[in-house]
Amino acid sequence: MSEIPLKWKCAVIQLHSKPMQVEDNFNRAQDFIRKAAEAGARLAILPEYFLTSWVPNDPGFADAHVDREYLSRFCELAKECSINIVPGTFVEKHVDDGKDMLYNVAYFISNEGEILGSYTKKNLWHTEKAHLEAAGNNPHTVIDTPLGKVGLLICWDLAFPEAFRALIIQGAKIIIIPSFWTLLDLTERAFQRNPKSEAIYLGSIVVSRAFENTSCIAFANAGGPEGSVFAGLSQIAMPIMGDIAKAEGAHEQMVIGEVDMEILQDAEESYKVREDISRPDFHYPVYAKI
Repeated sequence: MSEIPLKWKCAVIQLHSKPMQVEDNFNRAQDFIRKAAEAGARLAILPEYFLTSWVPNDPGFADAHVDREYLSRFCELAKECSINIVPGTFVEKHVDDGKDMLYNVAYFISNEGEILGSYTKKNLWHTEKAHLEAAGNNPHTVIDTPLGKVGLLICWDLAFPEAFRALIIQGAKIIIIPSFWTLLDLTERAFQRNPKSEAIYLGSIVVSRAFENTSCIAFANAGGPEGSVFAGLSQIAMPIMGDIAKAEGAHEQMVIGEVDMEILQDAEESYKVREDISRPDFHYPVYAKI
């Protein structure tokens, strides 16, 4: 693996996934990735459920990725464009103890077209639990990539600081989060109290996670028409700097930010978060395998 760059461009693609229009969604994602590569980006990230949208009751939802065709096509695209890709998530069928299981899986594909690692969602959102299985017993692991040590999380994982600690204790510097987070992801009563609740949540938590973990956080959320339920707010956040790129509105778009890895070192020298949590006498439990 070649020398890890100190500065590189990251593209976050806020795709509007049209329900079960798999080929159309792929083609639009592919077009964005080609544009990202032309703009000099070293990494392109798509949202959760980007091929199908979240339509678990559709008869084709569970079988959309059964032959892994689209994962293979992203590997070919990554090699062709020489760009690393996190192609959102894929719903995959697995057999466990003779029982069919559906998991939500994210992959990291290198710029040479190789799958370097994957992550299966551990923290399911309430409406997912009737359809998907959580990978609760699988440890969080860090992936060695051409851009450095990367951790993958998915959507609602964002709410659990323990997941971030499990990654940075293993040396993760970049944490990538494909998401399908909408403005209606709360109870009707809570929504009536404040319809902007989820926008406030996302506007606060992504930057906070960057600061408290001295990490680059790349959050790729689903997009949609303005005034719809889609939250958008895809962004790239860094400690010290805050957002270095952020989607304006919920509509489909791509934002590109330059990631300066030396900022992460400056942040760690200032806050010493990683140093503190790695001490044997650290007073809170930090588990690399949670």
